[in-house]
Amino acid sequence: MKTLDQLKPGQKATIQNIKTSSLTIKLLEMGLLPGKEVVYNFCAPFGDPISVRISGYNLSLRIDEASLVEII
Repeated sequence: MKTLDQLKPGQKATIQNIKTSSLTIKLLEMGLLPGKEVVYNFCAPFGDPISVRISGYNLSLRIDEASLVEII
């Protein structure tokens, strides 16, 4: 299964699922909901965090958080 941290800048995907972890509720509250389209904007110079666009706003995520978001 591909996860959000594996996208390249400019690529789009649809969120399929959020893996169960202690961060699941936090990610859902930030708007990372199944069925939402997400666009990978860019990553910081050392690769962490990343910026994605979802529901009309930009969101910064750590790589470990993005690796919990399964996409199609």
